[in-house]
Amino acid sequence: MMKRLPPLRPLLREQRGFLMFLLSFALLRTAVADWNPIPSGSMRPTLKEGDVVLVNRLAYDLKLPLTDVVLLPLGEPQRSDVVTFRAPDTGTRLIKRIVGLPGDRIALHDDRLWLNGSPLGYDAAQRGGEWLAPGWATDALRATEQLPGRPHMVQWLPQVPARRDMAEITLPPGQFFMMGDNRDNSADSRAFGPVPREALIGRAHHVLVSADWLGEDGWRLAPRFARWGRAIR
Repeated sequence: MMKRLPPLRPLLREQRGFLMFLLSFALLRTAVADWNPIPSGSMRPTLKEGDVVLVNRLAYDLKLPLTDVVLLPLGEPQRSDVVTFRAPDTGTRLIKRIVGLPGDRIALHDDRLWLNGSPLGYDAAQRGGEWLAPGWATDALRATEQLPGRPHMVQWLPQVPARRDMAEITLPPGQFFMMGDNRDNSADSRAFGPVPREALIGRAHHVLVSADWLGEDGWRLAPRFARWGRAIR
């Protein structure tokens, strides 16, 4: 004989505290605060694969949980903010840096960013190596990009085929131009175009935890304690 399952209603009543906790946690994560693992190298050297970043979902808008419906605008996205958003073409969740605001004119010439008709300044580039996969490294150039609002490090990979030029475009109202700090290894607004404000999820502000899984410290999973709690600039 088949064993009779216990009645569902008493079970739900017994576990209602735990179920309320799960519901509250889900609502918190979808409306207030979130964390985002970094799966790729598109934001190197700022963020690395194996980083887990904290995301403030209330940085810009209060949204109805699990939707893009804005209940209350809370702040304006700023140039150089590192944000999570859904890609306009696929809906995939990505993390990039805002380099262009609504009304800005954006162009790219020989891998250098131009903003409103003027090239950005860059410190002298430093040469180093960059991991593309375990056991596969390439040359890299790194420099501080003087983006208004918050200068930050970017890097280029001269040996990697990439889109290094883009004709000037003017961003429409409510649209933002996103780029990865790893300029030659990032699928960003150069590929899928500007991102509408309603697609923004939140602003990433700190690295929560980090571990090396690409082999930079050997073929073992190694915590990177120096990155834990680091502010994202």
